[in-house]
Amino acid sequence: MRKLPGRIVGKTSDHDGNVGYVLTLTAREQHIRREKASSNICSNEALCALTAAVYLSAMGAKGLTEAAEQSMAKAHYLAGLLAEAGLPLQYEGEYFHEFVTVCGPEQGQAILDALAQKGILGGLPVDGGLLWCVTEMVSRAKLDETAAIVKEVLAR
Repeated sequence: MRKLPGRIVGKTSDHDGNVGYVLTLTAREQHIRREKASSNICSNEALCALTAAVYLSAMGAKGLTEAAEQSMAKAHYLAGLLAEAGLPLQYEGEYFHEFVTVCGPEQGQAILDALAQKGILGGLPVDGGLLWCVTEMVSRAKLDETAAIVKEVLAR
């Protein structure tokens, strides 16, 4: 049984203050004759766009800037800790909140397993290393803990 309505309509106003209604989300099947529809599973691009729009409007320009600055600062902080622990950056140059560290596949899997045991989602295995991503949501204490676990695994 569906819990989401087939259409979500939003009420808005234009620049002159006139009220208008906007079709925010609609199921694709509403535009296909029932006998021609092959599935009721649709792409969720409209829902993703709606989610992004709500997030951006809730954060505002200052909030979005703060989130970006924190993500970048924390990524560079973790990269420095991981380099000290023995995982240097694979690529030189600028990066925002994602970076790759050098390690072998077995070593990378051991690191990911140790992090998972502590409830930490580690990096993604890629050719020649691990891809790490840091957002504004992670605390400095969690970054320190991550680096300590990596250092412990590499010392084995």
